[in-house]
Amino acid sequence: MTRPASTARRRILIDALAGAAAMSLAPLAGATARAAAAGKPSVKKLPGTDIVLPTGDVRDFDFFVGDWTFANKRLKKRWVGSDEWDEFPASLRCESRMGGVVNIDEGVFPTKGWQGMTVRVFNLKERRWYLYWINNTTGELFPPVAGGFDGDRGAFYGDDTDEGRPIKIRFLWTRIDTDHARWEQAFSLDGKAWETNWRMEHTRVKA
Repeated sequence: MTRPASTARRRILIDALAGAAAMSLAPLAGATARAAAAGKPSVKKLPGTDIVLPTGDVRDFDFFVGDWTFANKRLKKRWVGSDEWDEFPASLRCESRMGGVVNIDEGVFPTKGWQGMTVRVFNLKERRWYLYWINNTTGELFPPVAGGFDGDRGAFYGDDTDEGRPIKIRFLWTRIDTDHARWEQAFSLDGKAWETNWRMEHTRVKA
């Protein structure tokens, strides 16, 4: 298991990631200013598909603030119709920053030797969340997925690559109740047929 970073180093990393995420959204501001002025979020589609990126609310991820354990089921082989899953535990802590505009979590996967962090940034003009992932095995900020919640269900879409192949990626979040939540990841080649390859069942850690 990789040793966690010190509190000071962790805060520096969090602030740097939040800043990088916010900077990456800057070019979108001009394109959405007119829609924002009219009080309506812009309509955006996932490139190459008919999928309209959902909008949401700045409080969408408030429910996730706190400490959680979660059970992972990750598909062993993608794109081959497999139904064999690797199961392993993990834990994380989620925090809200900047009045809710930034939401972060840092997770540890003890049996895998991984650590990972999600930086979520809410674009106030678009009314959309942009979710960025980074892990300690590469140190790279992955391309974002964008979207929001409708009730207790959140959907987020983006472009990525899988082993060098361009893909569409989808995150689905479900708020089950105060102490339970579910996350699912799926890949697609065309934005129509999706293969779910990772599930997380979250349980809140009681104080």
